[in-house]
Amino acid sequence: MLLGPLLVLLLLGGTAPASAHAALRATDPEDGTLLKSAPRHLTLTFTESVGLLDDSFRVLDPDGRRLRTGEPTHAQDGGGDTARVTLPAKLAQGTYTVAWRVVSADSHPVSGAFTFSVGKASLTTATVDTGPTEDPATKSLYNIARYLAYLAAALLIGTATFMALCRPLDAPVLHRLLKASWWTLLAATLALLVLRAPYETGEGPLGSLSADSLTRTLTSRPGAVLLARLGLLVVVALHLVRLSRRRQPYGWSGAALAVGLAMTWAAGEHASAGIQVPVAMTSSALHLLATAVWLGGLTALVVTLYRADHLTPATVTRFSRLAFASVTVLVVTGVYQSWRGLGSWDALTGTTYGRLLTLKLAAVALLLGAAALSRRWTARLATVDAGAVVKERERERERERVPETVGGPASPEQAPPADVPPSTGPHRRALRRSVLAEVAVGAAVLAVTTILTSTLPGRAEAEAAAAGAPAVIGASVTTVPFDVGTPGGRGKVQITLDPGRVGDNSIEALVYGPDGGVSIVPELRISFTHPAKDIGPLDAELADKGGYWGNSFLNLPIAGTWKMKVTVRTSEVDQVSVTRSVVVR
Repeated sequence: MLLGPLLVLLLLGGTAPASAHAALRATDPEDGTLLKSAPRHLTLTFTESVGLLDDSFRVLDPDGRRLRTGEPTHAQDGGGDTARVTLPAKLAQGTYTVAWRVVSADSHPVSGAFTFSVGKASLTTATVDTGPTEDPATKSLYNIARYLAYLAAALLIGTATFMALCRPLDAPVLHRLLKASWWTLLAATLALLVLRAPYETGEGPLGSLSADSLTRTLTSRPGAVLLARLGLLVVVALHLVRLSRRRQPYGWSGAALAVGLAMTWAAGEHASAGIQVPVAMTSSALHLLATAVWLGGLTALVVTLYRADHLTPATVTRFSRLAFASVTVLVVTGVYQSWRGLGSWDALTGTTYGRLLTLKLAAVALLLGAAALSRRWTARLATVDAGAVVKERERERERERVPETVGGPASPEQAPPADVPPSTGPHRRALRRSVLAEVAVGAAVLAVTTILTSTLPGRAEAEAAAAGAPAVIGASVTTVPFDVGTPGGRGKVQITLDPGRVGDNSIEALVYGPDGGVSIVPELRISFTHPAKDIGPLDAELADKGGYWGNSFLNLPIAGTWKMKVTVRTSEVDQVSVTRSVVVR
């Protein structure tokens, strides 16, 4: 059931451009400026607070040699949303290239590059090595851990709430669900803590084995948030053990622990940076709690529904009311968070964040439809089961008035309890299906939410664009449609150029057929030409990787607009070539 959303997460996480939440607002010196005298400092200003790494700045001189700079710091008069580094006292004339990498306040790394010239511009600009952008393995593992953490938190909080407020008769199976979700959340949190350092620096997973990496993580704000979550999980475990032995509801102490867990997400994601931080963190925690109560409770209800002999109409009715209250909180907090993240209606369709938010809203609308269907079946089930209880009580009263038959009164085991509903029936089966559909769509909503938390908000993207700051370094994705003129001979090629800058790049190409599915073609060729500099064509030398075409060592020597020629051969005689422009930074 969860495999589909997880695959969606992996596919989107693996193909989307690198993104984060702090956008570069301005640089001093400005990108491309010509200065009469050498500056003493480089200062970057972002849309939100940023954390600095040991290697946050790489400055190359006109000959391509790296300069020795001071330690990166925040500007004294600029606050946490700035990054500054001291330059050597004497700089030669020519063009300098600056590559930078910082960590945004909501824990996501962001990087980029810009140039400035002293005295006069160089005829050629040094090829800049900004360091690794994002290691695919580290990014995938980190995103999987984040998704599992969301999922486990929802199950843990939702199941505990379901047991405390809806009071189902069958508790052992739900206790096992609580244990499984606690262990999953613990493992996911530990994985996030270990992978945090290589995720920030763009290294492979083995970078987490360094003692310096763990030390750097533990002394950073994201590391402190994860440590707090681990501490809360220890208290949660003790709380669950104590209450399971005493067979007591989870009460106010459990509610306080749930709020504490929710705040660890609010302190480490979008809400912790930007505008109206206190209100945003409160809204974010309430949003997560409402999601957990609804979706985690749904999962607990599904588990209980498949043990139908132990489900009473009162339990289903109580959860229906609880789910309605959760949806109300979700709508209110969701509207606020959407406004805070977008900033304008144009960002809804003009930014990646806005398009992902639209996808999430569509999924939530589908979820609300399934929930409405579940409420209808809940009402019918409660009516039918209540009628059955009334009839059973009437039979009991009738038996009390009838004289005892030979053999004495019926034993207690022969008469079913009046509060146990029928174990089968069309209403109960329909409720099972509708609730199961809610859980499946809810898992997809969590997947989209996970991607949203690693995407630059529309408000920040608009601010950076208005300031004219250099773009964040990330992969370039180009879609090229083709049609060879034969039946079934059309489709599109999706080409990813990573990192899309001067120097070595990796290139991957996926061919899609007319039905939208991945298509296998006998040959795919891509070449690059720079008309203004009379360079090329440079053959990308693609190799068939079994499902896609790729090459990890494509060198593009200069920046500018390149013509990318894509040739697709679909049979021995049918092929077509299409040309598109690609900007290389």
